[in-house]
Amino acid sequence: MKQKIFKDKYHIFEIEFDKTEIEFSSVNEIINTLKNKIDENEIIAYIATFDQFSHTKKIKGEISPTIKDAKNIVFCFGKEIPTPEVLAVRPRSIGVVELEDSFVVNFLEAPNEMANASMEDMIKSLKK
Repeated sequence: MKQKIFKDKYHIFEIEFDKTEIEFSSVNEIINTLKNKIDENEIIAYIATFDQFSHTKKIKGEISPTIKDAKNIVFCFGKEIPTPEVLAVRPRSIGVVELEDSFVVNFLEAPNEMANASMEDMIKSLKK
């Protein structure tokens, strides 16, 4: 898993799986597996799955021709509310993008190390 800075200010974690490295053949299969992991964790609440690809296509937005599908699974760790500001960085999401020969899975760094570690573990567990 790589740590990157996107657009010079957003710290993200990202991994690219070659399609031969994982046993999934679609974004939906990966999203469903992540949803099961979220549902198994009593601290994490599933919120929604957002079809970014369909939405962008519907509004005639720009999509790279290398992208075949793209969805986000949205959820929240929210086990405490120490200040009002914490709501500005919730909920969390993991993005899953299908390219020709690979899947890219990524998330924005959370202000909570436990949340980052949990998301990283969920993603790494996708590998065969």
